[in-house]
Amino acid sequence: MSRRSFAFAPAGVCLLVAFVALGLLARRQPTALDAAIASALHGQWRSSLGAVAVVISDAFGPILPVLLAVALMVAAIRRRLAGDRERATLLLRVLVVLVLCRATSFVFKPLFDRQRPREYPDLAYPSGHVVSVASACFALALLCGWLVPRLLRTAVAFSLVATAVSAALRVYLGVHWFTDTVGAVLAVTGVGLLASAALGLLSAGRDPVSARHETA
Repeated sequence: MSRRSFAFAPAGVCLLVAFVALGLLARRQPTALDAAIASALHGQWRSSLGAVAVVISDAFGPILPVLLAVALMVAAIRRRLAGDRERATLLLRVLVVLVLCRATSFVFKPLFDRQRPREYPDLAYPSGHVVSVASACFALALLCGWLVPRLLRTAVAFSLVATAVSAALRVYLGVHWFTDTVGAVLAVTGVGLLASAALGLLSAGRDPVSARHETA
């Protein structure tokens, strides 16, 4: 791990500590903010707008990291067959980060065992949908940082909006407490920073293959 990568590790640890602390705080009963928001939106999921929200929420959900993971794997194999080992390795490292980030909901939901605001399958903390969107967005930001640095700010802005939309929809539909969505962002960002630092994905800002092509 380079010095630059190591600098991100404390931030990742702090975010994970915050994630665990928030989960423990809200594990047995909703926070006052959770209760207020849930009360204000009670029953909205039954409305016509709720039906639209379900469709959008499903689109901004678990399918995103799956599609991205398949795309990364296929691209890595093609790069490897083409003899581009460095690019293939980069894609695989991003894939590892994506998988680790997505796994946070599977790992931590049973540990916190938090119930949903209304009757609904599966546990609540952290939100699996928000984890999915945030994980895919984190991986995309990494790819932009290495392959097309000029688009990194755009990718980060898109990631923030997409994650916020996913979180808002899950809360509006009454299937998650507000803190479930906050916890999802904390977990993904924390794990993402630690995994990226360990894999050397935060030690540089561009793809060395692209850099060589530009200077050739």
